[in-house]
Amino acid sequence: MPKAAAGKTAATKHKFVIDYSKPAADGVFDGADFEKFLHDRIKVDGKAGQLGESVKVTRDGNTKITVTSNIPFSKRYLKYLTKKFLKKNSLRDWIRVVASAKDNYQLRFYNIAGAGEEDEEE
Repeated sequence: MPKAAAGKTAATKHKFVIDYSKPAADGVFDGADFEKFLHDRIKVDGKAGQLGESVKVTRDGNTKITVTSNIPFSKRYLKYLTKKFLKKNSLRDWIRVVASAKDNYQLRFYNIAGAGEEDEEE
């Protein structure tokens, strides 16, 4: 049985990446604020802001945030927190959160180029 227990602890390690390079390039999105928001809001054992050694939030340059967890952690929870941050900063109307891979999220602008052309024709 010890082999199964050792394998199970290694299997619970999760690594998620949130890529915010497009909004950051336009100067709309602040990665340092987002990192602090995640650090303060992620709950571990029902307590927000007390990540300890089980969850790590790191910023890679000015384009990505990596969340590494040793405990069961939901990718959907990261999306929820990201959307909450966007709403708090009034960016939710222009930026959306899209899953670009199994363990990656990407922040993209909504494609609103076609909406302006329809108004001009009328």
